[in-house]
Amino acid sequence: MYPRLKIDLNKIKNNLDKITSIVNKADCSIMIVTKVACADKEIVKIVEQNDSVDFFADSRIENLASITSTAKQKVLLRLPMLSDVERVVKYSDISLNSEIETIKALDKAALAEGLKHKIILMIDLGDLREGLYYTDEEKIYDTVREILELQNIELYGIGVNLTCYGAIIPQNENLSILADFARKIEEKFNIKLQIVSGGNSSSLHLIEKNQLPKGINNLRVGEAFYLANETAYCDKIEGMYDDALILEAEIIELKEKPSLPVGEAGVDAFGQKPVYEDRGIIKRAILSIGRQDTDTDSLIASDSKIDVLGASSDHMILDVTNSDTDYKLGDIISFKLGYSATLKAFTSKYVNKEYV
Repeated sequence: MYPRLKIDLNKIKNNLDKITSIVNKADCSIMIVTKVACADKEIVKIVEQNDSVDFFADSRIENLASITSTAKQKVLLRLPMLSDVERVVKYSDISLNSEIETIKALDKAALAEGLKHKIILMIDLGDLREGLYYTDEEKIYDTVREILELQNIELYGIGVNLTCYGAIIPQNENLSILADFARKIEEKFNIKLQIVSGGNSSSLHLIEKNQLPKGINNLRVGEAFYLANETAYCDKIEGMYDDALILEAEIIELKEKPSLPVGEAGVDAFGQKPVYEDRGIIKRAILSIGRQDTDTDSLIASDSKIDVLGASSDHMILDVTNSDTDYKLGDIISFKLGYSATLKAFTSKYVNKEYV
């Protein structure tokens, strides 16, 4: 049934082997992020069997709850909600945190469960997403001091997120600040931090350049694993497959029509006022997929002579005029996916999954 997401498990395994070899050669442990695949059970099995992976990591507690394996520790990447601390300590071994009030609530929840919950304290190095801001050193030390007074919380490490919001690229200079904080915290409080997590797939370029600062000992990798590209400069990683995931959709209408809509233009179904190029009469294919299922701006047609014109919630419009293929009603069009398209395709219950 279509639309369909084809998942090549052999290519997924190859990508995992390659990415772990890159990270491990930098003496870093690796968290494989399962979020984009919604902790897909077959992909989780592949990760579970790889001895070079140390942690499962996900932003959604529901996904972590679905991972029943005890072979690796589970990490909650999104900051916990105060209203959800009980589930956090139940379904994750480690969580990323920046609010002392939340950490104290986790301490109480862990006490009730009779366990010790580990946290990674996040430091904001300028990307302006989560974390204690790096210029306020005393605030960071005060927070560490309060954490160490808690009985059911272990300060497992510190970490940073870069690229995802502010698009700030990890460099030796900014990650060295994190490594310095780790050293100062260990010296000041006479403790050992197990994890100094230097970001995500956007930090991989530093390994290849031998510029990852000493002291960074962990990376959280998702997009590079699935789509074979590092996310700082969007370069493809050699030896990895960028087509391990392929999205397919069926042509449900195929007609020659004008390229410009006729009449007074308002806004589309998403409140945007689209701009159209006058291409004259074109051969237009409508596919059985839309924005409810994927991000049509993050798709690359396998047929390079197809142009994606746009989409509504349930229909995607293509210009197939210049294609060498004589498409017919019912034919299948395939696409490679960017990150946003992958995330939505896995999330949509209307996209069928097929393992090959």
